[in-house]
Amino acid sequence: MQTLRTSSYEAIHAAVERPLQFAQTAAILEIFHGMLGLVRSPVSATLPQTGSRIYVTWAILWSFPETRTNPIVCHSRDFSWHIWYSTFYVLYPTGISSEVGLILTALPYVKVSEKYCLRMPNSYIPGSPYMYTYMIGLRAKALAKAKKSA
Repeated sequence: MQTLRTSSYEAIHAAVERPLQFAQTAAILEIFHGMLGLVRSPVSATLPQTGSRIYVTWAILWSFPETRTNPIVCHSRDFSWHIWYSTFYVLYPTGISSEVGLILTALPYVKVSEKYCLRMPNSYIPGSPYMYTYMIGLRAKALAKAKKSA
């Protein structure tokens, strides 16, 4: 948190790189937990969500260090307002936009380096509405439960 408060956005990735890589890679377990029925989350929602974060962490930020200093990597240094549950409605599309922005930022470097040179269609943007509406449904259920118990 100290880096978030006192540093420029360029320094933020360096401060969180290793924990970010560990946490995002460990999130693969969420997919397996869904497949094994240990959690109720459907794999159809968990896979693209987790996959996109792992992709951005390793295929973009790790593979192309030039992308790490882009302001998209960190939107804000003041995270205290995130305590409200319904900020999801703003944060989720912001996160998706940031991931897409980082991917677009990396494209010139991908082209020059020819890393990940497999030609295939992009399903990221068409899949975003499904993921967003799925997450809205989860929030609605959670908020309804909270109202009932209050």
